[in-house]
Amino acid sequence: MNHRYFALSVFCLLVQFGSVCAAQPEKSLAPGYKPLPFKLPQPGTYALPGLGQASDGKVLDTSGSTTTLHKLYGDKLVLLSFIYSTCSDVNGCPLATAVLHKIQRRLAREPQISEHLRLITLSFNPLYDSPEVMAQYGNAFAKGADWHFLTAASEQEIEPILTAYGQSVQKDYDADGKFLGTFSHVLRVFLIDRDKQIRNIYTVSFLHPDTLVNDIKTLLAEKPAAESQAIPTGGVALLGSGDNKSGYEAGDFVTRSIALTERSSRRTNLMAYGRRPPLGLPPVPTPSDNPLTPAKIELGRKLFFDRRLSLNNTFSCAMCHIPEQGFSSNELSTAVGIEGRTVRRNSPTLYNVAYLGRLFHDGRENRLEQQVWGPLLASNEMGAPSVGYVVDKIGGLPDYAGLFEKAFKRGPTMETIGMALASYQRTLNSADSPFDRWHYGRNKDALPPEARLGFELFTGKAGCAQCHTIAADHALFTDQRMHNTGIGFRAAMTEAKVKQEIQAAPGVTLEVDAEILAAVSEVKPNDLGLYEITQDPGDRWKYRTPSLRNIALTAPYMHDGSLSTLEEVIEFYNRGGIPNENLDPLIKPLNLNKTEVRALVALLESLTGSNVPDIVSDAFAAPVGNPSDRQAHR
Repeated sequence: MNHRYFALSVFCLLVQFGSVCAAQPEKSLAPGYKPLPFKLPQPGTYALPGLGQASDGKVLDTSGSTTTLHKLYGDKLVLLSFIYSTCSDVNGCPLATAVLHKIQRRLAREPQISEHLRLITLSFNPLYDSPEVMAQYGNAFAKGADWHFLTAASEQEIEPILTAYGQSVQKDYDADGKFLGTFSHVLRVFLIDRDKQIRNIYTVSFLHPDTLVNDIKTLLAEKPAAESQAIPTGGVALLGSGDNKSGYEAGDFVTRSIALTERSSRRTNLMAYGRRPPLGLPPVPTPSDNPLTPAKIELGRKLFFDRRLSLNNTFSCAMCHIPEQGFSSNELSTAVGIEGRTVRRNSPTLYNVAYLGRLFHDGRENRLEQQVWGPLLASNEMGAPSVGYVVDKIGGLPDYAGLFEKAFKRGPTMETIGMALASYQRTLNSADSPFDRWHYGRNKDALPPEARLGFELFTGKAGCAQCHTIAADHALFTDQRMHNTGIGFRAAMTEAKVKQEIQAAPGVTLEVDAEILAAVSEVKPNDLGLYEITQDPGDRWKYRTPSLRNIALTAPYMHDGSLSTLEEVIEFYNRGGIPNENLDPLIKPLNLNKTEVRALVALLESLTGSNVPDIVSDAFAAPVGNPSDRQAHR
C-alpha cells in the first residue's frame, strides 16, 4: 500500500469518522471512531498517577534536522504516538492519527488548552518513512497545528526508543524470509506531562478523543508539585489501598488515591524478622544453602520492586503482591499480568510465606528459590521469554553492578536471582497480633469478648482448626494440605450467565450479553487445582489451605477471589461448601447463627500482626527500578 493511498484512506476516516472508505476492507471499528457510550467524570475530579519517566532519544524532524524527544517535549503536555505511514490496519496507526487529528481540531476552539499541548507522531519504519515522507504525511492532517511528525536516522536509533516505551514492533516476513513491508505492533499512545512523566497509556480499546481531552484537562487542572499538599499518612492510609475505589459504584465518586511519593516510608530491620520472628510464629525454616544475610535481603527487596524484570519493563512482583494490600491484591479477584493479560487465580499473600512447604494455590513448588521463576517466565504474568533473558538483562543494568557479588560472591544467575528474592520474602513474617498476645502472651485483655467466643467456635463447633491449625507454642493457621471445598467445582461446572453486569465508569453499569463478551475476551481457562499436577482424578479442585494470619488485609478470598468479605467466607462454610464427588469430608454444614458468624469474623480480624505497618513502610522505602534506565536486551 503506497503512502498517498494511506493518507487518503485516513483522511476519509477523519471526514466521516464513523464509516470506512470503500477502499478499506470491512472491519469492526475501534471505539475511538464512535461516540463514547458513557459519561466521563468531570476533569480534575480524578487523578492520573505517574507511570514512570518518558525516555529521551534522537530523532529527525521533517526538515531532516536531528533533535531529541525531550527537547521537543519542552514544557508542554504531549501526546506521543508511534506509527508507520503505510499501515493499512484501520484500528492501528490510522486510529491513532484520526484520534489526534480530532483532538487537534477540537482544541483549536479552546486556545487556553491547545497552547499547552503538543502532538508528536514518530515513525518506527525509518527505512521508508524519511523526513520527506513524514512531511508529506503530516501535511494531510496538521497544517498550522503544534503537531510534529518525526522519524529516525536508522533502525538502530529507533530501537532503544521503542524499547524504552515498551512499544513492541516486529517485521512481517513471508515463507521465504522476505520482509513484506508491514509490521505487527501494539497500538499505544502516551500522555506525558510537563515534567516528562508518563501519565496514561492508551491502547485500541481506550483510545478515544473524548477520554484524551478529559485527561488533558485533568492534568492542566493539577497544582504544581510545590503547591500540592501532602496527604497525611497515618496507619489507615498506609495500610489501605493506594487506589481507594470504595464508593466507585456511585456516579459522584471522587478518587482518594494516595501517591507513593506521599506515603510515609522508613527502613525496617527485616533481618530481625528472619532471625527472631514475632510472637506466635516458630523459628523461620531457612535452607542451609541459602542462609539469610543483610546483603541478600537488600538485593531481593530491590528485585521484588523492579519492573525491569518483566518483558516490557512495566511489571514487578510488587504489582501483584502489593505491600499495602496485604502483599496480595485487594482490587482484583484474579491477578492481571503484563499488558493486562489475565491470570486465572487470586494473588496469594506473601506474609509468612517462609513457613510454607507447598507454594502456589495448587502446591506445585516447594522452595521459594524455585517458585520465583514461575511468575517471571509466565507469559501472562511477567512475560520473560527465558531464564537467560532475565539473567542477561539484570547483568546489564548498571545499578546492579556489584550487588550480586556482594551477596553471593558471584554475578546474577538463575540460582542467585532466586536466592535473593527468596531471602527477602523469608523476612515478611508478621504476627504478635491481638490473638497472639492473648493466647501466647497470656494477656487477658488483648482480645475482646466477641473474638474469644470466635476462638471457642474456631476450635470447637465450627471446626476451623482442623485445617487452620494452632499448635501449643505457635500458630501458622494452615495444615499445608490440599482440600476440595467446592469453589473450583462451581467455577468449572456451573453454566455461565446469559448476561453479565459490567461497570464501565463510576455510576455506570452496563448489562452485556455473554456472547458479546466472549467475542472480545480470551476464553477463561479451566482450573482443576492439584489434579493438574498429579493427574489423579481424586485431586480435582483441591487447593492449598491458606494461612489466616493477616486475613483481614488480603480480600478477596479463595483461590479465585470469588468471595469478597470474611462474612461471605464463613457463610460459605456454614452452608457446607459446594457438594461434589470429591468434596473434602471435613466440609459440612456448621449451623452457625448470626452472632456466631460475627464472632468468627472478630477472631479473624484479630490476627493482623503488629509489625505490618513496619513491613509496609519498609516496602515504600525500597528502591524502584528507574524506567529511564531501560535498555534493549535480547
